[in-house]
Amino acid sequence: MTTTLLPADTRRGQQLAAAALRLALRTLVKPMFHPAVPVTMLRRGLRLSALTTLTARGVERSAVSLDGVPAEYLRVRDSEPARALLYLHGGAYVVGGPGTHRALTSHLAQISGAGVFVADYRLAPEHPFPAAQDDAVTAYQGLLAQGYAPENILIGGDSAGGGLTLSTALRLRDSGLPLPAGLILISPWADLTHPAAQHARQPDEVMLSWRTLEHAADLYAPARRELPYVSPLRADLRGLPPCLTIGATDEILADDTLRLTEALASAGVAHHTVIYQTMWHVFAVHAGVLSSADDAIARMAAFIQRGLQ
Repeated sequence: MTTTLLPADTRRGQQLAAAALRLALRTLVKPMFHPAVPVTMLRRGLRLSALTTLTARGVERSAVSLDGVPAEYLRVRDSEPARALLYLHGGAYVVGGPGTHRALTSHLAQISGAGVFVADYRLAPEHPFPAAQDDAVTAYQGLLAQGYAPENILIGGDSAGGGLTLSTALRLRDSGLPLPAGLILISPWADLTHPAAQHARQPDEVMLSWRTLEHAADLYAPARRELPYVSPLRADLRGLPPCLTIGATDEILADDTLRLTEALASAGVAHHTVIYQTMWHVFAVHAGVLSSADDAIARMAAFIQRGLQ
């Protein structure tokens, strides 16, 4: 359908906040993602770094099980949401969990009014492909079993979770299961084969490197990166539900976003892509601090409530 390119916020306060966050990510977070850092240490570090983000007020959370898959359930306090978002967190399939993405998911719950279920899916290298996808499909079926109609469920995720969102929808389609109402794809890592052209067009960013992504891809799907359920950008995307994609110009996966937009259009999938200038990978976790992150949350919330307009 359409692609929207949004300019950077030029207000002095926002520029200073963005500069401070860039510095913090490059100096504190990016070194943790080096392949030489043990996965256990990276997981601890990412949990600590999440403490610097802001969670939304008025949102309560609880531990739940979706057909055996542990998840965190977030909703506006004392509400009974009619719509559900199954959220699949990022972290290159090796790190992350409900706690590391709480700033993003709590703001989504607050603004959209939906119930947000953050699946704590199994991680590599202990649980390589297809464990994460198995858990995502099971969690979706768990929402159906709770009584949510497919038209009231959306699936969304960031980075690896964005790719997992796509591959989960593909597997639901291929299995003949009812599809959700829509997909939210935030900075999706959708092609783990990493075509060489990507390296040249986007050689670096404030948080990730190609060396990091190559290492994580090998941990998640060694010698299986070309499979459509691992690299959904290489799959037949026909028949998928409407998609909202959030991307940024300064992220290492910017090329994935543009290629995915073209692939969705070619497949006849209803979609809208919003790209934020000067922002970085999964900048939406800085909701409550950056105006661009707040805008992205508002657009995702509107999509949850009303679909593509």
